[in-house]
Amino acid sequence: MNEALLRSLTPSVLAILVRRGADFAAAEDAVQDALVEAVRGWPADPPRDPKGWLVTVAWFRFLDATRADTARRRREDLVDEEPAPGPAPTVDDTLQLYFLCAHPSLTPSSAVALTLRAVGGLTTRQIAQAYLVPEATMAQRISRAKRTVSGVRFDQPGDVATVLRVLYLVFNEGYSGDVDLAAEAIRLTRQLADAIDHPEVAGLLALMLLHHARRAARTAPDGSLVPLAEQDRGQWDTESIAEGVDILQTALARDRLGEFQAQAAIAALHADAPAAEETDWVQIVEWYDELARLTDSPIVRLNRAVAVGEADGPRAGLAALVALDDSLPRHAAVAAYLHERDGDLATAARLYAEAARKAPNLAERNHLTRQAARLNARGCR
Repeated sequence: MNEALLRSLTPSVLAILVRRGADFAAAEDAVQDALVEAVRGWPADPPRDPKGWLVTVAWFRFLDATRADTARRRREDLVDEEPAPGPAPTVDDTLQLYFLCAHPSLTPSSAVALTLRAVGGLTTRQIAQAYLVPEATMAQRISRAKRTVSGVRFDQPGDVATVLRVLYLVFNEGYSGDVDLAAEAIRLTRQLADAIDHPEVAGLLALMLLHHARRAARTAPDGSLVPLAEQDRGQWDTESIAEGVDILQTALARDRLGEFQAQAAIAALHADAPAAEETDWVQIVEWYDELARLTDSPIVRLNRAVAVGEADGPRAGLAALVALDDSLPRHAAVAAYLHERDGDLATAARLYAEAARKAPNLAERNHLTRQAARLNARGCR
């Protein structure tokens, strides 16, 4: 079963049902039912037209559910017609669907969560991790969002800021390797940049390109993580870096700084350094100061502590870390790194082991475990 194919077709099938009059929550349920049928039946009998098959099955599922629900009988006149025979048209509705999901009736956080779940293909657990909230809390938020838009006509697109937040989170999940959506997020952001003259859209596109340019160097042949300082910079995609820097410079020249431009500026400084030891950490700290002012994010302040540790020494970085909640994701890993640089190997080893237990994915857990083992081995000599 080609799960990537099913994932790529889902947004278009969902958009077709919505355009034909289905409310979003019912359309999503119908598409999910069709996907289940595809998983069961396609391996033995694959259809000639996968998208048309999904549209037809999802539409019939929606019709069945609508007729069974007396509260929705008043909308049956909108959903009586069956899909036209033949292949479904090849139209990319994904970006349009992102805007429709960012509905004015939803709060920005709820719109982002709903879109990530319904269109981005992320699990509730992945979305909860991105928002730093318990999975149960996020499940309730998504359920409330579905109830809010149930029966609402999706004819009012949401705002650009919400769509950018969704694209950013989808890219981050794809870049982690858990869900391979990074290239799709870049493609959609390019479409948005072509359609809208907005410095933050450009900033997000630049940020994605600069991060994606390093992707080939982020893992070793055995799948293990390679820290930025140890990456083979010869594997970095110089064309993507050049494009990202050019897009960023044009956006910054408009003097309308936003968080994505600031993040892209930090990524550009890393990409510009011929070697790790030549990184301009002083400028990076300054950009983190701007980013913290724009977002007031604890994760930004955590990353800033690393930069301070590089620019002014590990004890300065540890001092910046004191003000932050130690329950933050990757707090223990940052503390471990700074303690190691300060020469406290025993504390660093203990914190690496703690960070490994809290790691969000297997690759990161293995990397942190190896770091703890390395320092423990050094301490035994």
